[in-house]
Parts: sequence; structure tokens; C-alpha cells
Amino acid sequence: MFERENLKKSILKILKMRYGKNLENALLHEKYYSISKAIMEFIIDNWQESNKIYEKGKMAYYFSSEFLIGRVFGNNLINLGIYDELEDVLNDLEIDINEIEKSEEDAGLGNGGLGRLAACFLDSSATLNLPVMGYGIRYEYGIFKQKFINGFQIEEADNWLKNGNPWSIRREEDSQIIEFSDSKVRAVPYDIPIIGYKTKNINTLRLWKSEPIKEFDYSLFNEQKYDEAVYEKNRAENISRVLYPNDSKDEGKILRLKQQYLLASASLQDIIKGFKKEHSDFTKFPKFIAIQLNDTHPVVSIPELIRLLMDKEGLNFNKAWDITVKTFSYTNHTILAEALETWRVSLFKRLLPRIYEIIKRIDSELVKNLKNKGYSDELINSMKISSKGLINMAFIAIYGSNTTNGVAELHTNLLKKQELKNWYKLYPERFQNKTNGISPRRWIGLCNKELSNLITELLETETWIKDLTKLKKLECYINNEKILKRFLRIKELKKKQLADYIKEVEGIEINTNSIFYIHIKRLHEYKRQLLNAFYILDLYFRLKENKNKDVLAKTFIFGAKAAPGYYRAKGIIKFINEIASLINNDEDVNKKIKVVFVENYRVSYAEKLFPAADISEQISTAGKEASGTGNMKFMLNGTPTLGTYDGANIEIVEKAGENNNFIFGAKVEEIEKLKRNNNYDPNEYYSKVKGLKRVVDTLIDGTFDDGNTGLFKELYDSLLKGTSWHKPDHYFILKDFNDYRKANNKINKAYKDRIKWAKKCWINMANSGKFSSDRTIKEYAKDIWNIDSKGL
Repeated sequence: MFERENLKKSILKILKMRYGKNLENALLHEKYYSISKAIMEFIIDNWQESNKIYEKGKMAYYFSSEFLIGRVFGNNLINLGIYDELEDVLNDLEIDINEIEKSEEDAGLGNGGLGRLAACFLDSSATLNLPVMGYGIRYEYGIFKQKFINGFQIEEADNWLKNGNPWSIRREEDSQIIEFSDSKVRAVPYDIPIIGYKTKNINTLRLWKSEPIKEFDYSLFNEQKYDEAVYEKNRAENISRVLYPNDSKDEGKILRLKQQYLLASASLQDIIKGFKKEHSDFTKFPKFIAIQLNDTHPVVSIPELIRLLMDKEGLNFNKAWDITVKTFSYTNHTILAEALETWRVSLFKRLLPRIYEIIKRIDSELVKNLKNKGYSDELINSMKISSKGLINMAFIAIYGSNTTNGVAELHTNLLKKQELKNWYKLYPERFQNKTNGISPRRWIGLCNKELSNLITELLETETWIKDLTKLKKLECYINNEKILKRFLRIKELKKKQLADYIKEVEGIEINTNSIFYIHIKRLHEYKRQLLNAFYILDLYFRLKENKNKDVLAKTFIFGAKAAPGYYRAKGIIKFINEIASLINNDEDVNKKIKVVFVENYRVSYAEKLFPAADISEQISTAGKEASGTGNMKFMLNGTPTLGTYDGANIEIVEKAGENNNFIFGAKVEEIEKLKRNNNYDPNEYYSKVKGLKRVVDTLIDGTFDDGNTGLFKELYDSLLKGTSWHKPDHYFILKDFNDYRKANNKINKAYKDRIKWAKKCWINMANSGKFSSDRTIKEYAKDIWNIDSKGL
């Protein structure tokens, strides 16, 4: 693939040119940078050629506020097929490839499943030679680096770019000017190569950085007004400083809106610039351009494209609208009302007055359209884009695009039947389902090489990594104890690797012979980390009462970040950390159970957690999780699901069987009936379910200390009294508690028979083929974007 001596020379040359150092005195991050740049030199020609080929036909553009790509060094080596070869080269230079991998910072470009999905989609697109380009924002400090101080989450800046990023190239010539009512900024693109698995094609992720038009005012500086001299620089750079800035005040809301508009406007101007190199007739725009909006964050792109076509290209509204609808598609990721993004009209009028004019025009066209179809005033008012001083971004997305898709079968059905039923009746042909998927290269090939090698050995081919449906053939080994024992030994190894890492970074020693229950996802009430916490506390109390209780040793591992302004979520983190402190320091029980809340959960940590899990915690309230992708990563690594009938859990169970997973809790239909009849009283469960009152009361009885913040009392009241904005226990934690406890008891029993347990794990892995992002992206390409593969 490359000439070894030339690669060595390139590494040493870059090290000397950039840092003025030789190998002997170079720091680890300097070696990492030089090696990565040498690999960039190796791939640059194919990257350029890929762009040339793609530009000749139709391309799809994926707009997303997040691309959670994590560390790319190891993944790129595996996809290029040069991992072992490079390891040999580095050994010659007395460099440990594992230390190089560990030195890479996780890219601070995302927070949760939304961003990780986008990253998997780009990986699959490149692997399949599909002409797809990603557009996002180059956040200088990511979302935040999480620290725990006295059990509280503390946010610190995530300076992931402090040593530079060898995988990105600044494209000054493609900068775009972005205009707000109060200022102008320059959006500067940085391109990152997206390397497909064993293909010459290399795709592109373009990230925008916000910079000032005038970086430094010398006159003001000369007048000794030093802060004012760099005011515009700081103001402009704030736009791309942090992912999801706290928006509890208007200043934060304005900054978020600026972020969204910068992504939309810069990307669209860039696409139009490319289109005009080859074409002048904008009616052909949808023939060559397809744009996918990943949730509502980039939806301002719809009125922005209309603005550009009207104000810059001279089209009338009707032509611009027709082109826009044919160009855009929208992925909905939630049915949570608070996540179906709305903006105050006053903010749009203040910051983006021309965009607001266009939104008003779109809204008036919608109303006219609905009236012509005979809709009642009441129904029209419920579907208006601008209503009661708010702009509904999801409604703009549905009305202004040619398809709307959900991300799991249950989620899509709920959109059609409940949350967006009026829109589905209006445009049934526009609604599709595209069940999410994950990249097998990252989520087993990279993070579980031992299991990958076993699969390759048994299937006698490596091609399964590009066609995950081939794993189905592994079912023939379900009664082969020799193979199942090899699988269990691999799981034991991954558990030891995780335990060693946790000891190193968290300072907590865990029992690798215990059952690893792993609950890793964004902290939100509907994901019900609190339900898990209540179960752990109940188990603790029961063990205190009966030390000889027949309970296998268990380790409960959490990983989650709470949004800086989401105080209830922060209260849940503090509560779990209080429980961990109580249990881990109690000599009576800490040999039986341990609790670990890993600090600063991120992609590189996830790569250690997913392969080591015995149980995948997927316990969201039924009907609230759109899909989930963590559940798929666990499944691919041979981990049964402890979960509800929610999101993609349902499809996982359909593939692997309910008898090989542990499903519990109220289904969507039951929850909807309770809501409809308004007869759910959590106090009934609180008082009648054995042990439940005891654990809930720890929120207020002095068992735990919330530092006089009132966070625990607020949590308690939210469960039993409700608030002005929701009813008591609106995520049905108390209702599902006993059923969850019973499911845990089943796990305790099932885990004892190691071979039978291995069979459950094996069946899950063998039936995970559907959940490859390759399958999902093929569906997008065929059913939505209408693009074809184009290989070098």
C-alpha cells in the first residue's frame, strides 16, 4: 500500500519541519501529528480524484449540527487496510502504535446518538463509494469536558484542538460571508477526509469555523482600547466556540440561532458555488443536489435556500419553493415535544429579518393550501408554521422537503399516528422509515479485534465487515461449546481491559467476574437512569437485610453528560454518585455490588465499554426513544438487552428473540391509555410496591446530601406531585419499577448457566446484521437521494 522507507522519511521530515525535533526528543502528541500527516500525504491523491468524480453527477449533502467522529487514527488505518503494516513501520522507529492511538484527542464535534449516527453514515457512504458530503461546525471547545466534584457534574472547556488537528485542511478559498442583522462574519471551511473501508474513494466532512471580517482594529488598539480592538473577533468566534451553548437566557438563544444559520447559509452558498461551475439553469438543481437535514437544527436551511435563489439568483418565490422542496429531505429524531424545536418570532425578526419574511410567506402558502383542501380553521391553526409567537421548525421541515423519515419502525409509526398525524394525512407519500444503523468497522472491527478475528476465522472471510448480514451464518455454531467458550473468554478479556482502564482513570477497582450492567447514553429523564438508580439502591437495602441473599456479583456502570442548563438531569447524576459513594464504601456489600459513573463519557471510552458489557441497559419509557444506536452496538458485540418495548429494541427482539433478551415494562398502548384516561397515580405504586417507598424517600430523608441545592427534593416532587409543566412521574418510573426488578432477577438466574448465557449472546451477535449503517445508507441513497455508487 505504501513504501515503508518513504513513509518513515515522511514521518521524520514532518516531525522536523513542524516541531524542529527528532524522534528521540519528540513528545507523544508530536509523533501522533507527524504520523497522521504522513498518512494524509499517502491518501491525498485519491481524495482529490474522488471529489472530481463525485462533482460530475448527483451528490447528497448531509447537514448536521453534530458529527461525533471520536478518534479517527485507528479507524482510518483499519479502513485503509494498513494497520498491521504501519505497526511494523512504527516498531522499526521504536514507536508504540497503541500509545499513539491513546494520545489522540476525541474530536469535540458532538454529544450523543445524533452525532454518532451522522459519523457512522459518513463512514458507510465512503465505504459504499456513494457521493455523500457532510456539513457541520468546527466547534473549538466541543460540548464540554465533564468532571465530578463532590458528585456534581462540573463543565470544563474541551480544548480538543490544543495540539492541532492533522486530519483537517483549511480551505481559505471557499470561505463564505454570513450576514446577520447586527453583524457579518466569515465562515471558513476545514475539510476532513472520510476514508471508506478498503476502497480508494475518500469522502469529505466540511466543518465551518466562524471568524471576523476584520480580525483586529488597529485604531482602537492604538487608542489603548484593547478589549474593543478584538471585540469583533471574539464575537464572531463565539459562534463556533461551543456545541449547544447554554440557552437559558436570550443571549444563549441568539448564539444558538447564529450557529444554525451559519451552518445553513455557509453550506448552501458553498453548494450553489459548486453547482454554478457546471450549470446555469437552477431548475436542474435537484437533479444534481440532494440535502438531508439531520433533525431540526439545520432546518433554517429551507428558507435560506429560498433567500439565496430569490435574492442572489433572481428566481421568483414559486420557482424557488419548487426547487427547495425537491432538494431537501428531513430526518426526525424525536417525538418529545420539547425537542421539536421552536423559536420565538421576536428572535428571528431581530436577528434574521429577511428569513422571517420568507417563513411568513411559506406559512401563508401553507394556510392557503390547507384551505383549498377544506381543512377547518382549528386544524389549520394546529399546523401553522408560525403560531402564538413561535416558529415550529419541524413543520417547516415537513412542508419544505420531499420526504420525512423516522429512525425506527415504532418511531415512524408514532409519528404517523400521533405526533405528526395531521401532516401524514396531508402528505402520506412523503413519510418513510429508515431504521438507524452503526458502522461495523468502528463498533466491532476497531473496538473488538479479538471477536472480529474469531468471526473472520469462522466465516473464512473478512467481507462480513462490509456485509453484516453474513453474521447470520454463525448461528450454526450455537451448540458448539468449544466456540461458545472461546466467545466467553473474549468477553472476559474485554471486561479485564475495561476494568484496568477504569482502575487507571477512575481509581475504582471492579470485579471482572461480576455481571457488567452498562448504561451509557445522554442523560435525560426519559432514558430513565433514575429507574436504574432506584433498582441499585433497592438491591443494596435488600443485601443489607440479608447478606447471604442469592445474588451474583454485579457492577453497574453509567456514562452520561447532562446539558449544562438541564438541572434535573444534573440532580440525577449527583444522586447516582451519592449511591455509588454509599455502596462502594460499604464493606458489607461492596464485594457483591459496585457502582461506577465514568467521568467524561465519550467515543473513545465507549469503544472500551460496548465490548465489555454483559447487559445492555435500554430502559427508556416506551414511545420516547426514537431508535437508539447504543443498543445496536451492544448487540453486535454479543450483549443481551435489558430494555423496554421502545425504539429499535423492538426490532432487536424481532431479530434475536425475546427469549434471548430481557424485556419489561409498559408498552406504548398502555401508557397512551393511562394518559388518555388521566388515571395514572404514581403514589399508588410508591406506597404499595415493596421497597419502592424506601428508595424514593432517600431523596428527602437525609440518606444523601445534595449540597443544599434542593435538587433531590425537586426530583422527589417531580415523581409524586408533578410540576406546573408536567404531571407526576411523567416517564412512568414508579410504574415500571417492579417489572424492571423482576427482569433483573431473571438475569441473575440466567447468567449462572454460562453456556446457555453464551448462546443468548451469540444469537444476538449473529442476528445484528440488519443494524449496519451500510444497510441504512443504501436505503437513503435508493429511496430518498437517488444517487449511485461511483468508485475510483
